Amino acid sequence: MKSVVVIGAGIVGVSTAIWLQRKGVDVVLLDKYGPAAGTSYGNAGVLAAASVVPVTVPGLITKAPAMVFDKRQPLFLNWSYFPRLLPWLPRYLSHCSQKQVNRIATALAPILRDCLADHRALSAGTGAEKYISPADYVYAYRNKEHFDKDNFAWEVRQEHGFEWTEHDAESYQQYDPAFGKEVGYAACVHNHGRISDPGEYVKTLAAHFQSNGGRFIQGEFRDFVIRKKALCAITTSDTAIDCDVAVVATGAWSKALLQKLGLTVPLESERGYHIELYEPSVMPAMPTMIAAGKFVMTPMDGRLRMAGMVEFAGLEAKANKQPLEFLRQYLAELMPDLSWTDSKEWLGHRPAPSDSVPLIGELPDTKGVYVGFGHQHVGLSGGAKTGELLSQLICGEETGLNMQMYSPMRFRATVM
Repeated sequence: MKSVVVIGAGIVGVSTAIWLQRKGVDVVLLDKYGPAAGTSYGNAGVLAAASVVPVTVPGLITKAPAMVFDKRQPLFLNWSYFPRLLPWLPRYLSHCSQKQVNRIATALAPILRDCLADHRALSAGTGAEKYISPADYVYAYRNKEHFDKDNFAWEVRQEHGFEWTEHDAESYQQYDPAFGKEVGYAACVHNHGRISDPGEYVKTLAAHFQSNGGRFIQGEFRDFVIRKKALCAITTSDTAIDCDVAVVATGAWSKALLQKLGLTVPLESERGYHIELYEPSVMPAMPTMIAAGKFVMTPMDGRLRMAGMVEFAGLEAKANKQPLEFLRQYLAELMPDLSWTDSKEWLGHRPAPSDSVPLIGELPDTKGVYVGFGHQHVGLSGGAKTGELLSQLICGEETGLNMQMYSPMRFRATVM
């Protein structure tokens, strides 16, 4: 029987560990900080089945320069980091075409389409079920004209079978009276879900894994031990762990791990921010994407979370106050009468491969090393399915999907 070390205790890693454990596999879960210590804690909490449209839509190349200099746009750039971003950026922007968006959406749809059911299956019997609720996912626009300008994205969603209800200002006020006049049109996509506390959700899943005999080790991964092109162990800051299989599920930090094996993935951190407002006087009825600001407002347990935006500044730069001010300004316009008792701010890192498709599968030249990362904005949504797929691959089972779409083989010859 195989023994597996899963490196990274975010939603992808914890999901993989649980699905493997259910198949009778001996699993060790390894993380430097603990379960849900990174993006799996701070995301928007939406099970966003219809989020199959990438950032790299047609027209982005011409819009992006102006967006960087416009404080009302949700794109931020640390100019001191720009030289390090340059090798990745042209490759990323090369996907801003209808053909590439269709390819990316085709790859994302099988991972996201049933994410509410996937998370219910993952959490069944773990105690984490209580954090999951069915919900609409609302896209809120200034007016009908603003919605119509987003027509391309809605056509892509329609092609993949998603359905929604549109509301003008009056009917949307009846649907959700929380927002002011800034929302004049909305599209409510059905059959989605939300996680009322993403951090506690993943921690509860991890605790269930341990209570059923799984081992969790808090430690820092150091290296792979390879013999005859096959994995036989991994080393940490404290010890060596014998294993037949290792799964790299460390999100935006995965690039450095794979370079130890000679594979360079064109991966960047899309930094995202959130502000949480505790005991808000008004709470939106459903998770709501504010289309003009590209951030999500999600009702959570006792608090309202606003999360989103994109900043390119790498993994090490300190938090930038401008995105947080951006969120506060939008909030004042959308909900001018809102009050709250306390607030907290957070910065996290989304793993963004240059082609916007996650990597899921075994490495091409090292038997026993698997990867599961690169979901950009939909890591929570796709985490349950990704963990199940990895467990199937490791156990030699059929997945029912064309896994070539996610294969790390596509970066085999990458040089950066």
